[in-house]
Amino acid sequence: MSVRVRPTHCGLDAAIEVISGKWKVVILWALSDRRRRFGELRRLIPGVSEKVLFQHLRELETDGIVRRETFDDLPLRVEYSLTARGRALNEALKPLGAWGREHLPAGDVPARAVP
Repeated sequence: MSVRVRPTHCGLDAAIEVISGKWKVVILWALSDRRRRFGELRRLIPGVSEKVLFQHLRELETDGIVRRETFDDLPLRVEYSLTARGRALNEALKPLGAWGREHLPAGDVPARAVP
């Protein structure tokens, strides 16, 4: 895990550091039901640039949350999926998502149903 150790470091700090980044939680949600290719993730997450998506996927891979699998097909095919650690993180985020839905300001509607 790329988390730096600090004197006041706790489990919540570590979790927040892994998911910090505008698109990381959305990437986790997009990978929750099946493996996906880069272009598919890009289409599922409107607004994310290719550069940032690639960077976040690399960071999640480094932290052991996402697995990147390369296939020797022509053209080259790369798929991303959640590791066991990533699936566990998604499960841990579900209550946070429920809290967010419950406390949305009146009149606000989420853009899409995120767990």
